[in-house]
Amino acid sequence: MSSRIDGRLAGKVAIISGGAGGCGAAASELFAKQGARVAIVDRDGHAAETLASRLRDEGLKAVGFGADVACKSDVARAVAAAQKTFGPADVLFNHAGTLIVKPFLEIEEDEWDWLMAVNVKSMYLMTQAVLPQMLEKGAGNIICTSSISAVCATPGEVLYDTTKGACHMFARAIAIEYRDRGIRCNAIAPGFIRTPHGVREISQLQAMGVDVTEAAIAQQQGRLCEASEVAAAALFLASDESSFVNGTHLFVDNGFSAL
Repeated sequence: MSSRIDGRLAGKVAIISGGAGGCGAAASELFAKQGARVAIVDRDGHAAETLASRLRDEGLKAVGFGADVACKSDVARAVAAAQKTFGPADVLFNHAGTLIVKPFLEIEEDEWDWLMAVNVKSMYLMTQAVLPQMLEKGAGNIICTSSISAVCATPGEVLYDTTKGACHMFARAIAIEYRDRGIRCNAIAPGFIRTPHGVREISQLQAMGVDVTEAAIAQQQGRLCEASEVAAAALFLASDESSFVNGTHLFVDNGFSAL
């Protein structure tokens, strides 16, 4: 899926966590092509700066920062560097996240804490660091990557499903608390995606005996979602085209969640 390049984010500063790979990288590139100054924040700092360098070579505005977005000091450093480079943020895309596929009774406490930190605490830390910039401007736009797993449970994904349910409510609650101060916050909820993360998820679920064969996915959502399609949905939420969309969950799943 391709989005028309028409400068929909011209003049805006966007911070994207987990922005160096998969759907995050697709969003980083699309946002930059749409005119945004993009700060790519990723645990893999080399990948973040490599992507940013390539975008700069194309005449776009991007910078990369390495940071563990589940660590408060890392987040503070990256957000401060982004503001120093580009100015206060207009858009925050809380995309960073991963998964654990494992039978519930085999999940260790440290695994539970780790995934909650990566998928949920990271949104709290990034939003708490960036939101004051938006409040000072009287406007801002936050997008959080959730998943169909927030509403469609899957065997072997109790922990992952729980984190994504938290993502759903985090976005909704931020929207309600800060709506009257010019802030929008929405969640984007993809289905199964053709990315390294998505392929790994399918492989691990199949190893547990869960039916996520090509035929099963075709029945649930027609085909695998492409990273560019997730990025295009994020662009809509990041742009002024969605100016009256707030506190919602945008499913990018071709009907999976409607079954």
